[in-house]
Amino acid sequence: MTERPWLNSYAPGVPAEIDLNEYRSIVDVFEQSCEKFHEEEAFICLGQTMSYGELGRLSRNFAATLQKRGLKPGDRIAIMLPNLLQYPVALFGALRAGLTVVNTNPMYTGRELKHQLIDSGARAIVVIENVAHTLAEIRSEVPIEHIFLTGVGDLLAFPRSWLVNFVVRYVKRKVPPFDLPDAESFRAALDRGSRLPFEPVPVGLDDLAFLQYTGGTTGVAKGAMLTHRNMVANMLQARAWLEGLDPGRELIVTALPLYHIFALTANCLVFMSLGGRNLLIPDPRDMTGFVSELSRYPFTGITGVNTLFNGLLHTPGFSDLDFSNLKMAMAGGTALQRAVAEKWKEVTGQNIVEAYGLTETSPAACINPLGTEEFNGSIGLPIPSTECTVLDDEGNRLPQGETGELAVRGPQVMKGYWQRPEATAEVIMPDGWLRTGDIAEMTPEGYFRIVDRKKDMVLVSGFNVYPNEIEDVIAQHPKVLEVAIIGVPDEKSGEAVKACVVKRDPSLTAEELKAYCAENLTGYKRPRHIEFFDELPKSNVGKILRKDLREAAT
Repeated sequence: MTERPWLNSYAPGVPAEIDLNEYRSIVDVFEQSCEKFHEEEAFICLGQTMSYGELGRLSRNFAATLQKRGLKPGDRIAIMLPNLLQYPVALFGALRAGLTVVNTNPMYTGRELKHQLIDSGARAIVVIENVAHTLAEIRSEVPIEHIFLTGVGDLLAFPRSWLVNFVVRYVKRKVPPFDLPDAESFRAALDRGSRLPFEPVPVGLDDLAFLQYTGGTTGVAKGAMLTHRNMVANMLQARAWLEGLDPGRELIVTALPLYHIFALTANCLVFMSLGGRNLLIPDPRDMTGFVSELSRYPFTGITGVNTLFNGLLHTPGFSDLDFSNLKMAMAGGTALQRAVAEKWKEVTGQNIVEAYGLTETSPAACINPLGTEEFNGSIGLPIPSTECTVLDDEGNRLPQGETGELAVRGPQVMKGYWQRPEATAEVIMPDGWLRTGDIAEMTPEGYFRIVDRKKDMVLVSGFNVYPNEIEDVIAQHPKVLEVAIIGVPDEKSGEAVKACVVKRDPSLTAEELKAYCAENLTGYKRPRHIEFFDELPKSNVGKILRKDLREAAT
């Protein structure tokens, strides 16, 4: 057996290693693409296109405004936006100014947003007005100095911009009242930046590009420090894997949010480096509108989680679309179900390629070959310049065929957790191996298969939900004595959150507890099921046994 048997299973043309010296930073990748593909479309959203040249100009203007506001290289800026044209403008403007981007979920509650802003020390934020009320609730408690506020239609051409904003604000009433007197318009900031000088910032591979928040192996949200090297490496690894894509001619459907590491790397960075077009879907939950949008564009690729592919397959009109241009469909974030994969191939003629990764690996670690014809139930092969192995509980490498904890090593592995050296040491071993917390086995051909999860993490539509966090919130309810969170199977979201609760006050109801969770937790983290117990199973040292609860629930 060779040390890296997966190399023998690589598709022709896929290299064993990538050249990390090809680019100096994400900014270098971006600026080269803007120059090479200046006239080509970069992003499409709500019927509006933005060329690479326009994106370069607008991001330069935002960078100039950030510099004028006194933001320095290394300062953190939060971006709290859905998939709109404003996102890439803010993203690349911030990176060109040398800032570190803190991707922030617009669905966050005030409690969750407060933790992320305080922990990261973000000095600025770009926020969509639909969720500005959440920021307003905690404004006085966070270190934010500069707020850039935008409406959904702000970067659309007039009069469409006015019409979209009017409908969102006054017809659909999707902008709750808020008070942020010190906020400035994002659009005005771009206009102002066009009249300001911009001083290019030397950004290197070792500089910090993102603080990408994740629960890691515990429920405390931690910022994974992703450097420009990490992100450029993973972009190059994924691009090398996707052989057969044509520079300047691809259109990737981006329905997963760009603030999620999967879409950020796989869609935004990989296809930007190829001069491809990103079709941004602001609200993929509107499946009818989603399918309608797909009917307008000859898309060549799409990424998603299992539930997204399943939702499309069950939406009227999807099976009638033209799939003749489709080259690649890639799933990640959660396990792809065989029934979904087989139905997708039946309808589209293309197989879904399953990938595996973590926020801590920027994210891709393993991907099935693009030419995989049938669903194989594996997470694929380690990608170029990546090693994977299986470890026992003491951290020793296990021989092929045995199951143990999957570990990953490569240039895409994070620098560590922001300001948490102890948490970093728990997952990154001295020799560079990242312990994933997933139990896996390797086939003789070098494919890896996930057989169990060491973590108690719950996967809801591809989003990580950590029981500790939910338990901490529910335990604060005055009528709750004990609580344990588990995941239970769900047809729509893969898994759903279930709260197992022992009452302190007999008057507590499931409805009361759900209302409490709605005030303190993002939608996908809220328990869909609540069951009351007289007591919870515990070990001899008093630890609640989630495993026993999961077994009882199946």
